[in-house]
Order: sequence, then structure tokens, then C-alpha cells
Amino acid sequence: MLNFLWKKKPPRIALALGSGGARGLAHIPALEAFDELGITPSAIAGCSMGAVVGAGYAAGMSGKQLREFAFEALRKQGDFARRLISMQWGSLRERWRETRSLRQVPLQLEATGIAEEFLPPALPKTFEELKIPLTVVATDYRARSEAIYRSGLLRPAVAGSMAIPGLLRPVEFDGKLLIDGGAVNPLPFDLLRKDADIVIAIDITRLGESPPGIPDPMQALFTASHIMTHAIVSEKLKSAAPDILLRPNVSTFGALDFARALPILKASEPIKEELKRKLGALLDA
Repeated sequence: MLNFLWKKKPPRIALALGSGGARGLAHIPALEAFDELGITPSAIAGCSMGAVVGAGYAAGMSGKQLREFAFEALRKQGDFARRLISMQWGSLRERWRETRSLRQVPLQLEATGIAEEFLPPALPKTFEELKIPLTVVATDYRARSEAIYRSGLLRPAVAGSMAIPGLLRPVEFDGKLLIDGGAVNPLPFDLLRKDADIVIAIDITRLGESPPGIPDPMQALFTASHIMTHAIVSEKLKSAAPDILLRPNVSTFGALDFARALPILKASEPIKEELKRKLGALLDA
């Protein structure tokens, strides 16, 4: 019956892109698959790095263009490190102007600065200018709740969604203090059901094996975040699930492995054919 209806009217196919830091580059092959199939998502929902990649695609960039942008922005590890250090120094200067002291102040990068430096330049100023409807998920730190953005200024919402605690400074926006959306909804497929007949979700929260020994504080912090996001996604899937769930094999990569863009993309390449196969089977059922 559904197939009969779809032949009369193409199904609305929405896409949820999850959080996971550098592993979020694994979303790009799935977007390339959409391009190769000639399908435009009816809506996209993204969290953290998923919001970054989703925003670029919703703005009109192709999967191939996003891949090229990732290589161009991250191809030189030294240049990438230099840019991060430069931004860190800017953050320190800002803290000094505010407090006249650097004592007992954690060294954090400005999430808004990261957004301006590393987001594709093709992004418009507002959600309303996007070519595909986009939902961005962040965490309202003060309200201890989900903050959902579908309209208004785009970059501050994305910056708040990717503000990883301990690394990126929270973002003051829309009367809220925003931190990484992975704290509440790392894979926001539940926000797309009303916008689609078929919901596809890409989960990059699975964990690899822990190395032996005692982790350093930063490593422990990021691993704890990975455990949390994976646990949230696992619980969500028990009560509801997307129509298609894709899990690219990127569990061995860390949240900050941006300099390993090529290996991440190579490891996630199989999801292109997996997406085509599963979507084809669903449409033909």
C-alpha cells in the first residue's frame, strides 16, 4: 500500500546526523549517496558535528563539495594546529579582558570562533535562507534541557550545538547558555518524524576498545562523553527507531582526529552502498 502511494507522490525522506566530533566526517559519504540517487532530503536534523555537516548540505553544498572542503580545511595538520592555537590565544586575551586574571580559568576555545573559522563559507546567516529545512540541537545549560533551533541566526545555533564541555566555551545565544547538544540528544531522528515518511539516521557514537593504562584527564573526559552519548542513543532506540539506521565503522577514531580526515572518510565509505541498498529495499517493499 505504501509503495502504491509513493508511486503517486515521492516519499519525504529525512536525515538525522549525529554527534561525534571528527567522526562526524563519516556523514559525508551518506550525503554523496543522496546526490548519486538524485534525492534531496525533505529535512535534516543535526547535533554537534552533525549540525555542522548538515548545515553545509542544507545550504546547497553537495556531498562532494563537503568532502573537498574538509580536505582543504584539514589537509595540513600543522596548519590546523596553528589555527587552533591562534584561536586559543584569542580566547585567552578575551578572558584577560574580562577578568584581568588567568588563574583558575580553564583554557577553552571560543565555539563561535571555531564556527566562523571552520564552517563552510557558503552558509547563509539564517535558517530561513537554507535550501533544505534544518533542525539544530543544542543543550540549554541553565535549563538542563534540549534547545531546538529551526529559525533565526544559523551560526550561533550551530556553534552552541558543537560547544564541547571542557574544550569549547559555552555560547550565549537567544537568552540561553548553550553547550554540546550531545548531552541531551546525540542522534535527533525523533525530531523528524512529522517531516518525513522515511527517516534515516547516522549513528557515530559507538566506542572502540579502551587502551590499557590510566587515561589522562582530557582523554577521560572525552571518553566519558562518548559513553554518555552512546548510552543515550541506545536507550532512544529501545522505544523508537528510525526507518534506516546506519553505523559507519569509525569507532577507532577520536573526537579530535580531524587531521585524520582521509582515514575517517575511507572507513565510512561502505555506508554509501548500505544506504542505497536499504533505501531501495524499503521503497520496493
